[in-house]
Amino acid sequence: MSKISPCLWYNGQAEEAARFYVSIFGGSVDFISRYPDDNPSPSPFKGGDVLLVEFTLFGDSYQALNGGPKFGFTEAVSLSVSCKDQAEIDRYFDALTADGGSPGPCGWLKDKYGLSWQLVTQEIMDLYKTGDRPGIQRMMTEMMTMQKLDTARMKAAFEGKLP
Repeated sequence: MSKISPCLWYNGQAEEAARFYVSIFGGSVDFISRYPDDNPSPSPFKGGDVLLVEFTLFGDSYQALNGGPKFGFTEAVSLSVSCKDQAEIDRYFDALTADGGSPGPCGWLKDKYGLSWQLVTQEIMDLYKTGDRPGIQRMMTEMMTMQKLDTARMKAAFEGKLP
C-alpha cells in the first residue's frame, strides 16, 4: 500500500466501484474488509457488509469506503489520468461515462458513482509546460468548446493552425 492513498467515500458501492475501475484501467482489488457483526458506527450497514476495499491502479493504491449517504463526491476532487494518445482518452471516456456517467466541460466527466475524472494526453500537458502564452491561450480557448478533449484539435489551436 502507498504511504498516501486516496480514500473514496461510497454509499454501498465501494466494491462495485473498485472492480469497475480495475476493469477499465487494469490493476487489482487487493483486500476487502467487512463491518463487524456489532457495528458500532452510525452507518446504515450491517455486519458482514463491505466496509473498505483496497485496490491498485497503475501501481498506486486507493481505498473505497462504504460510509453511507452523509457525503457525496464533488468536483473539488477529481482523478486526473495522463493518457498516452487520443485512442486512450476515447476508450477511458467511453468506459467511464457508460451506464449513467456523464461528460462535463473541458475533458472532465463524472462516472456512474459521481466521481469526477479528467482525461488528457501527455502531449497536451507538455504544450502547457512550454510557457508559450499565446499558444496556451489559443489551446485553452479551443478546450473551452469541448467535452471530451480532442488532442489534435488542441495542438492545432496551440500552433495557430485553426481557422
